[in-house]
Amino acid sequence: MPRLNLRTHAAPLALLFLLIALPLNGQSAPPDEILKWEADISVIDSLNLVEHSDAGTLLVTGSSSVRLWDSIHTDLSPYRVMQRGYGGAKLTDYNYYAERIIKAQQFKAIAIFVANDISGGDVNSTPKEVLKQFRTLVKKIRKRNPGTPVCWIEITPTPSRWHVSEEIRKANSLIEGYCEKNSDLHFIATFDRFTTPESMPDSSLFRQDMLHLNREGYLLWSNIIKTSLKDAGIDP
Repeated sequence: MPRLNLRTHAAPLALLFLLIALPLNGQSAPPDEILKWEADISVIDSLNLVEHSDAGTLLVTGSSSVRLWDSIHTDLSPYRVMQRGYGGAKLTDYNYYAERIIKAQQFKAIAIFVANDISGGDVNSTPKEVLKQFRTLVKKIRKRNPGTPVCWIEITPTPSRWHVSEEIRKANSLIEGYCEKNSDLHFIATFDRFTTPESMPDSSLFRQDMLHLNREGYLLWSNIIKTSLKDAGIDP
């Protein structure tokens, strides 16, 4: 699969996809906080026209930690990866765009990391709301990719969001419980691997913003993900 710059092919088709995305049949328009991602999703639309998956492709999708993972193909090798991440994705807006991000193609598995629903900012979801949004996403995926293993990558404990870490833990725990009840859902646990023996977030694994992973963080993340996939029987 050719590796393309995520922004190279967006401009010629951005207007077309914007028109496609407009609400039809009198449906109310989504709020601005969702529509602000339209340009980013148009980039993904363009990529989905030229990049195609097959039964051996691992789709890794979600928020900025996925988008910024420049070494993802090397780090997750020998898995063949399709990378689909954007900005500060929340499950609320991801669900709106899900059918455009996750095309009705074959995949070995779909690994999802969306980390911004509980950020400690002005607008936050509750842990139960995060679970509800995840269940909605699974339903959307199942309509077009029935039987494909879906993996939720646990939200990492970042130093910049440590003040809401208990709420993040609760959301992770609810999703883990839901995954345990469904044989085609898998929970990839990462939280404890990103904390110190003193049970604090390990700042050595993050960039200067104390939110996004640095090179050491991505190497640890990739090791956890690959090991978890193999333990789930999802081999390269």
